[in-house]
Amino acid sequence: MPKLSPRDIRRKIQGIKNTRRITNAMKVVSAAKLRRAQELLYASRPYSERLYQVLRDLSGHIDPETHPLLERREEKQADIIIITADRGLAGAFNSNLIKRAEELINEKRSLGVRVSLILIGRKGFQYFSKRGYQVVKGYDEVFRKEINFSVVKEVGKIVRDRYASRETDAVYLLNNEMVTRVSYKPMMRAFLPFEKPQDGREDYGVYEFEVEKEEFVSKLVDLYLNYQIYRAMVESNAAEHFARMVAMDNATRNADELVRTWTLIFNKARQEAITSELIDIVNAVEAMK
Repeated sequence: MPKLSPRDIRRKIQGIKNTRRITNAMKVVSAAKLRRAQELLYASRPYSERLYQVLRDLSGHIDPETHPLLERREEKQADIIIITADRGLAGAFNSNLIKRAEELINEKRSLGVRVSLILIGRKGFQYFSKRGYQVVKGYDEVFRKEINFSVVKEVGKIVRDRYASRETDAVYLLNNEMVTRVSYKPMMRAFLPFEKPQDGREDYGVYEFEVEKEEFVSKLVDLYLNYQIYRAMVESNAAEHFARMVAMDNATRNADELVRTWTLIFNKARQEAITSELIDIVNAVEAMK
C-alpha cells in the first residue's frame, strides 16, 4: 500500500466523518421508529394471547370434525411462514433467522417431511427463492411504512385453504421476537394444528354458544389466523428497528474510533513532512557555505 500524504489522510478522515453523520442519523431514526413499534407491540400482545387461550380451550370442547383446521393428522407435508425484513443494515437480524429456518427445514426433511415456504419480507424471499426451496408465495415491501394488512389476510387465506384441502399437515411460524426491551431472538411456533389442552385439565372456562357452534368456531379461527400473523409481523418489525439502532450505534462508535486513529496518523505524517522540509532547508544552507 503506497504511503498516503497528509492531504489524502485529511480526505479520508472527512469521508469517515461523513459516514458517521449518516450512521448516527439512521440510529436516531431507528430509535424513533422503535418507540412507535414497541407501543404497537405491547398493545397487541394481550389480545393475541387471550385469543390464543380462548381458541385453545375451545378446541378441547369441540369435535375436530366440526372444523377442518382442528383436525390432526400424520405430518408428511409442512409449511413454514418465515418473516424477515425488507432491508439490511440491521446486523445479524436476517442472517440469524435464515439460519434458524434452514435448521428447521433440515430437521423436517431428515424425518421425511416435505417442506414448503411462505416468505414475508424481501430478505427471506431473495435468499430462499434462489436456492431451490419450494416457495408457495413470497412478499416484499411489507414493512416500508405501516404493516400491510392485506398481506396478513392473504397469508391467512393461503394457510387456511392449504390445511383444509390437505395440501399441508402442519404450519409453523418463524420470526424474530422482542424478548425484552433490549433483546430479541428468532422464535418458532407451531401454528397449525391447534394445541389442545392436556387430558384431565380442568382450569379452562365453560363456554355457552348463543349462535351456531360451527359458525362461531369458523369465524374465531379466521380471526386467530390473521391476528397471530399480524402479531408476528409486529414483533418482527419492532425487533428490526432495535437491531438496526444497535447496528448503527456500533457503526457510529467505530467511525469515532477510526477518526481518532487516522487523526493520529495524520499528525504523525504532518510532523514527518515538516521534519523532512526542515532537513532539506538545513542541507541547502550547508551546501551554500
